[in-house]
Amino acid sequence: MMNIREHINEDNLHHAYLIEGTQDEIVPAIFKFAAELDIQTANNPDFIHIHTDSFKIEDARNLKSYATEKSFSSGKKIFIISANNFLLEAQNSLLKMFEEPVLNTHFFLVVPDTNSLLRTLVSRFYLISTRQDLAEEVKQAEKFVKMSLRNRIDFIKELLAEGEGEKEDEEGNEILILNSTRSKALKFLNALEIVIHNRLLKNSEWCGSHSVLREGSSQKNFSVTCMEHFFKVREFLRMPGSSAKTLMESVALIIPDFSN
Repeated sequence: MMNIREHINEDNLHHAYLIEGTQDEIVPAIFKFAAELDIQTANNPDFIHIHTDSFKIEDARNLKSYATEKSFSSGKKIFIISANNFLLEAQNSLLKMFEEPVLNTHFFLVVPDTNSLLRTLVSRFYLISTRQDLAEEVKQAEKFVKMSLRNRIDFIKELLAEGEGEKEDEEGNEILILNSTRSKALKFLNALEIVIHNRLLKNSEWCGSHSVLREGSSQKNFSVTCMEHFFKVREFLRMPGSSAKTLMESVALIIPDFSN
């Protein structure tokens, strides 16, 4: 069980926490933390845990309604929301609520991967990540940037073939699951960002098959162009129905050969 106290100042609670990691580990830790603050976690209308596979627009509306209700006690109102997926409409609906803190009302959102959330929503939270680092993905990314274009395409095909397919909820809404092809693509894209950023910082001159980047404006322009493309790909990967394979192939195309 994670130790919440390592991440949260109990004397100065933030109004909204976004915790990335395994629900089975994080949710019990939040309950334990609340109990240590003398907050009743059972039979307490001011302590609400919402657990669902896919958080929909109706869930967002209900949450906003609960949050605006008057407290049943003089203490804190605690909301724990744990979900594998937050539908886009639900995220947009919650933006304003998390932007405007309410006194003595605190939210804990627990998700397996923050990459599935809108950046504008994430920015409203105090972010805590308990996930393991990207060590293995970074090793793969280091090899990827040295590959020929054909080998990169083959690598992407193999990487995404290992993922699970997407699934839909009972209303037909597509859900981004943790081991899906799009989730794998997002994780590998994060690792590529780290590798390229580190290489451009380390090398004052970089020679590739497409161009030569020297320290100064050329290197800076490449970095900006590349990261802007990554940002667009990341946004499209979050959209239901998007093709992870096509999007990641565009990433393989934009990154020149780092083999030299």
